[in-house]
Amino acid sequence: MPSLFPPPSSASRRPAKLIFSLLGSLGLAATPAVQAAGDAAHGKALFQQSCALCHATGQESQPIAVPGPLLAGVVGRSAASMPKYLYTPALQASKLTWDTATLNRFLESPPTVVPGTAMAIMIANPTDRDDVIAFLATLTGVSDAAAAAYAPPPVSANTIAADNGSYRKDAPGVVHHVQVDKLPAPFTSISTRNTVEIVTQPATGKLTVPAGFKIELFASGLNAPRLVRTAPNGDLFIAETRAGKIRVLRAADGATKPSHNEIFAEGLRGPFGIAFYPLGANPQWVYVANLNSVVRYPYQAGDLKARGAAEVVVPTLAETTGGHSTRDIVFSLDGKRMFIAVGSGSNVAEGMPIKTPAEIRTWEAEHGVGASWVAEANRAAILYTDPEGKSPLRTFATGIRNPVGLAVNPANGEVWTSTNERDGLGDDLVPDYITRVREGGYYGWPWYYMGKYEEPRHKGERPDLAGRAIVPDVPLQAHSAPLGITFYTASSGASAFPAEFRGSVFGASHGSWNRSVRTGTKIVRIRMKDGAPTGEYEDFVTGFVIDNTHAWGRPVGVTVARDGALLITEDVNGTMWRVTYTGDKTAGKGAD
Repeated sequence: MPSLFPPPSSASRRPAKLIFSLLGSLGLAATPAVQAAGDAAHGKALFQQSCALCHATGQESQPIAVPGPLLAGVVGRSAASMPKYLYTPALQASKLTWDTATLNRFLESPPTVVPGTAMAIMIANPTDRDDVIAFLATLTGVSDAAAAAYAPPPVSANTIAADNGSYRKDAPGVVHHVQVDKLPAPFTSISTRNTVEIVTQPATGKLTVPAGFKIELFASGLNAPRLVRTAPNGDLFIAETRAGKIRVLRAADGATKPSHNEIFAEGLRGPFGIAFYPLGANPQWVYVANLNSVVRYPYQAGDLKARGAAEVVVPTLAETTGGHSTRDIVFSLDGKRMFIAVGSGSNVAEGMPIKTPAEIRTWEAEHGVGASWVAEANRAAILYTDPEGKSPLRTFATGIRNPVGLAVNPANGEVWTSTNERDGLGDDLVPDYITRVREGGYYGWPWYYMGKYEEPRHKGERPDLAGRAIVPDVPLQAHSAPLGITFYTASSGASAFPAEFRGSVFGASHGSWNRSVRTGTKIVRIRMKDGAPTGEYEDFVTGFVIDNTHAWGRPVGVTVARDGALLITEDVNGTMWRVTYTGDKTAGKGAD
């Protein structure tokens, strides 16, 4: 069972007597009625390290926007009871009362207690649970007026219509270009929480693709499918992160439905990244990036079940695991390096202590320019080692807040990443991005962003880094939440795209929560010229969003099938979609 907290500082501390969820799947609000045992001071530190990214406590000097519900007075209330918070349908339907036994079972395995929950964090260690509970038990309830200050204000239809980043402006072929030299000042607009309510696909919910393309449902009933990768033999390997499983779908070239659906491996800890090694037609291993480790399974082409137990390649990626949990993995073209993306544990390293210039020089000599420390050590970075994991983990690039997706350009070996930037500075800050990654490069987090802009919450802390942050190749609308990326490589096949698409990067955008007007939740194509990104991107698949607070799908993974089709996973309704080129210029509208 994955734990998103470090080991307890003392093995002698008492076990927990009360447990409750720390993420948006619960959202309780009431005055505590139970006295919890544990070290509240240590629990507060754990909370700041692993929970404050998604939750406010009501003790902030001013209301802040976070995706999860306010935890003021959290102990003692029913599930899904925080006003103005959009809970998952699964939790709303659960009708659970969070007594000690129920909370204990839920936090131990959220999907078991509430299948379909959005709960992404769990605390496996009982002493850590005890301490966090002790801290949360100190949080008193707040008035309805105070709680309302954390809720987003209503957004008018006129605001949505006028906003260039609005989902209503999206359509296949629409080109976007975020100009870094024209970014607004921080806090020009308020920072808001606009979480999306997921519904089943309505009759009017049609996906739209460019003329000449067709999109259709390929598979359903998947368990929150996340990243997807195509094996050399054409099988589709899917990470079901919350369930701790890797699923395999098999379909003949040109088939519109899979013929096989098997669980390749299970019992993993937050699996996300998947890679095949060695590169080429006959890999011998399937690598999986877990929450805090890398493992591999022996493999031969065509295996639908792992033929052996998992072998640990990298036992520990970082000393902390809270906050961002996705870990992608790719190999260099020469097969000598294994790259692993590790996101930050916080929004903007709010609790990271300040180092002296001398301490910084010593730290950076080992970890790289702009590397973060303490709870953020080996995080907000792309790391690398050899495929056997025998070399120590080293830093390839730093200051990349949450590098979710990784890809290697098959033409030249460049490493690319998709990145979720920080929240809390307003609707149009900070742009997310998809970019080539320079070895030894620093991309700004947490002290700077988009090159020259200094983070106001760390003002004056790192003048030595001024002007040193790299501007990403393709800035995206802020809060788009780009996830999986892939290079389009097919040059033949019944479903292959036209030659102009070859070498393009496709990216899945999960969609915003920290923006008053919804953005993202689509598939985009990065525009290239002579093999280099132009800075522009265009919409390729749109239609998942219903209105400013509702959507019926959220894309996560993208991969190219052996027949040239583009396959897309979306995790909230458990589906996979297939985009093919038909050449029929009237086939661009809609799919059931």
